[in-house]
Amino acid sequence: MHHHPESLIYELAEVARQIRLDVLEMVYRRKAGHPGGSFSCAEMLAALYFHQLKIDPARPDWAERDRFLLSKGHAAAALYSALARRGYFPVEDLERWGHLGAHLQGHPDRIKTPGVEMSSGFLGHGLSVAVGLTLAQRLKPPRYHTYVLMSDGCMQSGVAWEGALAAAKYRASELTVLMDYNDVQLDGAAHDIMPLEPIAAKWRAFGFSVIEINGHNLRQILEALDMALEIHSMPTVIIAHTTKGKGVSFMENTAKWHGAVPNDAEFALAQAELRGYQA
Repeated sequence: MHHHPESLIYELAEVARQIRLDVLEMVYRRKAGHPGGSFSCAEMLAALYFHQLKIDPARPDWAERDRFLLSKGHAAAALYSALARRGYFPVEDLERWGHLGAHLQGHPDRIKTPGVEMSSGFLGHGLSVAVGLTLAQRLKPPRYHTYVLMSDGCMQSGVAWEGALAAAKYRASELTVLMDYNDVQLDGAAHDIMPLEPIAAKWRAFGFSVIEINGHNLRQILEALDMALEIHSMPTVIIAHTTKGKGVSFMENTAKWHGAVPNDAEFALAQAELRGYQA
Protein backbone atom coordinates (compact mmCIF):
# COMPACT_ATOMS: atom_id res chain seq x y z
CA MET A 1 0.00 0.00 0.00
CA HIS A 2 1.30 3.46 -0.80
CA HIS A 3 1.34 6.05 1.93
CA HIS A 4 -0.69 9.11 1.00
CA PRO A 5 0.49 12.18 2.92
CA GLU A 6 -1.99 14.59 4.50
CA SER A 7 -0.73 17.30 2.16
CA LEU A 8 -1.90 15.30 -0.87
CA ILE A 9 -5.32 14.66 0.68
CA TYR A 10 -5.70 18.38 1.42
CA GLU A 11 -4.58 19.34 -2.09
CA LEU A 12 -7.05 16.93 -3.73
CA ALA A 13 -9.89 18.11 -1.47
CA GLU A 14 -9.21 21.64 -2.69
CA VAL A 15 -9.30 20.42 -6.31
CA ALA A 16 -12.66 18.73 -5.66
CA ARG A 17 -14.01 21.97 -4.18
CA GLN A 18 -12.77 23.91 -7.20
CA ILE A 19 -14.44 21.40 -9.54
CA ARG A 20 -17.75 21.96 -7.72
CA LEU A 21 -17.38 25.75 -7.93
CA ASP A 22 -16.60 25.49 -11.65
CA VAL A 23 -19.59 23.21 -12.25
CA LEU A 24 -21.91 25.53 -10.34
CA GLU A 25 -20.78 28.54 -12.38
CA MET A 26 -20.93 26.63 -15.67
CA VAL A 27 -24.47 25.33 -15.09
CA TYR A 28 -25.67 28.73 -13.86
CA ARG A 29 -24.09 30.56 -16.82
CA ARG A 30 -25.25 28.08 -19.46
CA LYS A 31 -28.70 27.68 -17.85
CA ALA A 32 -28.37 23.92 -18.42
CA GLY A 33 -26.45 20.96 -17.05
CA HIS A 34 -26.37 18.38 -14.29
CA PRO A 35 -25.09 19.64 -10.94
CA GLY A 36 -26.14 16.65 -8.79
CA GLY A 37 -24.18 13.92 -10.55
CA SER A 38 -21.25 16.25 -11.26
CA PHE A 39 -20.88 17.04 -7.55
CA SER A 40 -21.07 13.36 -6.54
CA CYS A 41 -17.94 12.43 -8.54
CA ALA A 42 -15.76 15.49 -7.78
CA GLU A 43 -13.39 13.70 -5.37
CA MET A 44 -12.96 10.76 -7.74
CA LEU A 45 -12.09 13.06 -10.65
CA ALA A 46 -9.68 15.04 -8.45
CA ALA A 47 -7.93 11.83 -7.34
CA LEU A 48 -7.69 10.52 -10.91
CA TYR A 49 -6.56 13.64 -12.74
CA PHE A 50 -4.32 15.14 -10.06
CA HIS A 51 -2.70 11.97 -8.73
CA GLN A 52 -3.55 8.61 -10.28
CA LEU A 53 -3.61 8.91 -14.04
CA LYS A 54 -0.43 8.62 -16.08
CA ILE A 55 -1.15 11.53 -18.42
CA ASP A 56 0.53 14.53 -20.06
CA PRO A 57 -1.82 17.45 -20.78
CA ALA A 58 0.69 18.82 -23.30
CA ARG A 59 0.35 15.56 -25.26
CA PRO A 60 -3.30 14.45 -25.10
CA ASP A 61 -2.58 11.67 -27.63
CA TRP A 62 0.56 10.32 -25.89
CA ALA A 63 0.44 6.59 -26.65
CA GLU A 64 1.38 5.47 -23.11
CA ARG A 65 -1.23 7.57 -21.33
CA ASP A 66 -3.79 5.94 -19.07
CA ARG A 67 -7.31 6.12 -20.48
CA PHE A 68 -10.20 7.62 -18.52
CA LEU A 69 -13.75 7.21 -19.85
CA LEU A 70 -16.72 9.12 -18.49
CA SER A 71 -19.62 6.72 -19.05
CA LYS A 72 -22.02 9.08 -17.22
CA GLY A 73 -21.66 11.79 -19.85
CA HIS A 74 -24.14 14.15 -18.20
CA ALA A 75 -21.38 14.92 -15.64
CA ALA A 76 -19.46 16.61 -18.48
CA ALA A 77 -19.04 19.89 -16.56
CA ALA A 78 -17.05 18.13 -13.82
CA LEU A 79 -14.81 16.46 -16.41
CA TYR A 80 -14.23 19.76 -18.24
CA SER A 81 -13.26 21.43 -14.97
CA ALA A 82 -10.76 18.67 -14.17
CA LEU A 83 -9.27 18.80 -17.68
CA ALA A 84 -9.00 22.61 -17.63
CA ARG A 85 -7.51 22.75 -14.12
CA ARG A 86 -5.01 20.02 -15.12
CA GLY A 87 -3.89 22.05 -18.14
CA TYR A 88 -5.51 20.44 -21.19
CA PHE A 89 -7.00 23.78 -22.24
CA PRO A 90 -7.38 27.25 -20.69
CA VAL A 91 -9.69 27.57 -17.66
CA GLU A 92 -11.34 30.52 -19.47
CA ASP A 93 -12.74 28.03 -22.00
CA LEU A 94 -15.15 26.82 -19.30
CA GLU A 95 -17.07 30.08 -19.74
CA ARG A 96 -18.01 29.08 -23.29
CA TRP A 97 -19.46 25.67 -22.42
CA GLY A 98 -22.30 24.90 -24.83
CA HIS A 99 -21.69 27.98 -27.01
CA LEU A 100 -22.00 27.54 -30.76
CA GLY A 101 -18.56 26.79 -32.18
CA ALA A 102 -16.99 26.18 -28.75
CA HIS A 103 -15.11 22.94 -28.15
CA LEU A 104 -17.01 22.05 -24.96
CA GLN A 105 -20.25 20.28 -25.82
CA GLY A 106 -23.23 19.46 -23.61
CA HIS A 107 -21.87 15.91 -23.39
CA PRO A 108 -18.19 15.00 -23.93
CA ASP A 109 -16.98 14.83 -27.55
CA ARG A 110 -13.65 13.12 -28.17
CA ILE A 111 -13.20 14.80 -31.56
CA LYS A 112 -13.58 18.35 -30.24
CA THR A 113 -12.14 18.37 -26.73
CA PRO A 114 -8.50 17.66 -25.80
CA GLY A 115 -8.30 14.94 -23.12
CA VAL A 116 -11.72 13.39 -23.80
CA GLU A 117 -11.23 9.70 -24.66
CA MET A 118 -14.84 8.75 -25.46
CA SER A 119 -17.90 10.63 -26.67
CA SER A 120 -20.53 9.76 -24.10
CA GLY A 121 -24.20 10.37 -23.52
CA PHE A 122 -26.08 7.11 -23.76
CA LEU A 123 -25.65 5.54 -20.32
CA GLY A 124 -23.75 2.29 -19.91
CA HIS A 125 -21.52 2.25 -23.00
CA GLY A 126 -18.35 3.17 -21.13
CA LEU A 127 -17.64 -0.30 -19.76
CA SER A 128 -17.78 -2.02 -23.17
CA VAL A 129 -15.55 0.64 -24.72
CA ALA A 130 -13.14 0.27 -21.79
CA VAL A 131 -12.88 -3.48 -22.43
CA GLY A 132 -12.05 -2.70 -26.06
CA LEU A 133 -9.26 -0.33 -25.01
CA THR A 134 -7.96 -2.96 -22.59
CA LEU A 135 -7.78 -5.57 -25.35
CA ALA A 136 -6.19 -3.07 -27.76
CA GLN A 137 -3.21 -2.43 -25.49
CA ARG A 138 -2.61 -6.19 -25.22
CA LEU A 139 -2.39 -6.48 -29.02
CA LYS A 140 -0.12 -3.53 -29.57
CA PRO A 141 2.22 -1.87 -27.06
CA PRO A 142 2.56 0.40 -25.17
CA ARG A 143 0.61 -0.88 -22.17
CA TYR A 144 -1.66 1.41 -20.18
CA HIS A 145 -4.45 1.20 -17.62
CA THR A 146 -8.07 2.08 -18.39
CA TYR A 147 -10.44 3.68 -15.89
CA VAL A 148 -14.17 4.12 -16.44
CA LEU A 149 -16.59 6.11 -14.28
CA MET A 150 -20.07 4.56 -14.31
CA SER A 151 -23.26 5.82 -12.65
CA ASP A 152 -25.93 3.69 -11.04
CA GLY A 153 -28.01 4.76 -14.04
CA CYS A 154 -25.37 3.22 -16.31
CA MET A 155 -25.75 -0.06 -14.44
CA GLN A 156 -29.48 -0.13 -15.22
CA SER A 157 -28.72 -0.61 -18.91
CA GLY A 158 -28.01 -3.95 -20.55
CA VAL A 159 -24.92 -2.83 -22.44
CA ALA A 160 -23.12 -2.23 -19.13
CA TRP A 161 -23.57 -5.88 -18.14
CA GLU A 162 -22.48 -7.04 -21.59
CA GLY A 163 -19.29 -5.10 -20.97
CA ALA A 164 -18.94 -6.74 -17.56
CA LEU A 165 -19.30 -10.20 -19.14
CA ALA A 166 -16.58 -9.41 -21.67
CA ALA A 167 -14.26 -7.93 -19.00
CA ALA A 168 -14.55 -11.17 -17.02
CA LYS A 169 -13.98 -13.38 -20.07
CA TYR A 170 -10.71 -11.62 -20.88
CA ARG A 171 -9.68 -11.24 -17.22
CA ALA A 172 -9.27 -7.54 -17.89
CA SER A 173 -7.13 -6.67 -14.89
CA GLU A 174 -5.88 -3.58 -16.77
CA LEU A 175 -9.36 -2.14 -16.22
CA THR A 176 -10.73 -0.35 -13.14
CA VAL A 177 -14.40 0.62 -12.93
CA LEU A 178 -15.44 3.38 -10.54
CA MET A 179 -19.16 3.23 -9.80
CA ASP A 180 -20.59 6.54 -8.62
CA TYR A 181 -23.40 5.10 -6.51
CA ASN A 182 -25.41 8.14 -5.42
CA ASP A 183 -28.77 6.30 -5.65
CA VAL A 184 -30.58 9.30 -7.17
CA GLN A 185 -31.53 9.70 -10.82
CA LEU A 186 -33.69 11.97 -12.97
CA ASP A 187 -37.07 10.89 -11.59
CA GLY A 188 -36.27 9.79 -8.06
CA ALA A 189 -34.35 7.18 -6.08
CA ALA A 190 -32.53 4.54 -8.11
CA HIS A 191 -33.62 1.87 -5.61
CA ASP A 192 -37.25 2.68 -6.47
CA ILE A 193 -36.89 3.07 -10.23
CA MET A 194 -34.74 0.00 -10.98
CA PRO A 195 -33.05 -1.48 -7.92
CA LEU A 196 -29.46 -2.66 -8.30
CA GLU A 197 -28.96 -4.39 -4.97
CA PRO A 198 -27.28 -6.67 -4.15
CA ILE A 199 -24.85 -4.78 -6.38
CA ALA A 200 -21.56 -6.02 -4.85
CA ALA A 201 -22.74 -9.64 -5.19
CA LYS A 202 -23.72 -8.98 -8.83
CA TRP A 203 -20.29 -7.55 -9.69
CA ARG A 204 -18.60 -10.52 -7.98
CA ALA A 205 -20.83 -12.95 -9.88
CA PHE A 206 -19.74 -11.21 -13.08
CA GLY A 207 -16.08 -11.93 -12.27
CA PHE A 208 -14.98 -8.65 -10.74
CA SER A 209 -12.89 -7.96 -7.67
CA VAL A 210 -15.03 -5.60 -5.56
CA ILE A 211 -13.85 -2.76 -3.31
CA GLU A 212 -16.52 -0.69 -1.49
CA ILE A 213 -15.69 2.80 -0.27
CA ASN A 214 -17.08 6.18 0.69
CA GLY A 215 -16.70 8.00 -2.63
CA HIS A 216 -16.05 11.35 -0.92
CA ASN A 217 -13.23 10.04 1.31
CA LEU A 218 -10.07 10.81 -0.63
CA ARG A 219 -7.88 8.48 1.41
CA GLN A 220 -10.26 5.59 0.67
CA ILE A 221 -10.38 6.53 -3.02
CA LEU A 222 -6.58 6.60 -3.33
CA GLU A 223 -6.17 3.31 -1.45
CA ALA A 224 -8.81 1.62 -3.63
CA LEU A 225 -7.13 2.86 -6.82
CA ASP A 226 -3.79 1.48 -5.56
CA MET A 227 -5.36 -1.87 -4.65
CA ALA A 228 -6.94 -2.18 -8.09
CA LEU A 229 -3.48 -2.01 -9.70
CA GLU A 230 -2.25 -4.86 -7.50
CA ILE A 231 -4.94 -7.31 -8.71
CA HIS A 232 -3.66 -9.11 -11.79
CA SER A 233 -6.21 -11.89 -12.24
CA MET A 234 -9.46 -10.00 -12.88
CA PRO A 235 -10.97 -6.55 -13.42
CA THR A 236 -11.78 -4.42 -10.36
CA VAL A 237 -14.82 -2.33 -9.54
CA ILE A 238 -14.69 0.34 -6.87
CA ILE A 239 -18.25 0.81 -5.61
CA ALA A 240 -18.15 4.39 -4.38
CA HIS A 241 -21.08 5.30 -2.14
CA THR A 242 -21.70 8.98 -2.81
CA THR A 243 -24.18 11.76 -2.19
CA LYS A 244 -25.99 13.32 -5.15
CA GLY A 245 -25.38 17.07 -5.03
CA LYS A 246 -22.58 16.68 -2.45
CA GLY A 247 -21.26 19.95 -1.07
CA VAL A 248 -24.40 22.08 -1.39
CA SER A 249 -26.83 21.32 1.44
CA PHE A 250 -30.07 22.04 -0.43
CA MET A 251 -28.98 19.97 -3.44
CA GLU A 252 -27.96 16.83 -1.54
CA ASN A 253 -29.93 13.63 -2.14
CA THR A 254 -32.65 15.28 -4.21
CA ALA A 255 -33.73 14.20 -7.70
CA LYS A 256 -34.64 17.82 -8.52
CA TRP A 257 -30.96 18.72 -8.76
CA HIS A 258 -30.14 15.94 -11.23
CA GLY A 259 -30.56 18.44 -14.04
CA ALA A 260 -31.88 21.69 -12.53
CA VAL A 261 -30.36 25.16 -12.87
CA PRO A 262 -30.01 27.34 -9.75
CA ASN A 263 -31.71 30.73 -9.73
CA ASP A 264 -29.78 33.83 -8.61
CA ALA A 265 -30.44 33.31 -4.90
CA GLU A 266 -29.69 29.57 -5.03
CA PHE A 267 -26.50 30.27 -6.98
CA ALA A 268 -25.28 32.76 -4.37
CA LEU A 269 -26.14 30.40 -1.51
CA ALA A 270 -24.45 27.40 -3.16
CA GLN A 271 -21.35 29.44 -4.02
CA ALA A 272 -21.07 30.67 -0.43
CA GLU A 273 -21.34 27.10 0.89
CA LEU A 274 -18.70 25.77 -1.49
CA ARG A 275 -16.36 28.63 -0.67
CA GLY A 276 -16.73 27.69 2.96
CA TYR A 277 -18.43 30.71 4.44
CA GLN A 278 -22.00 31.50 5.34
CA ALA A 279 -23.60 34.19 3.20
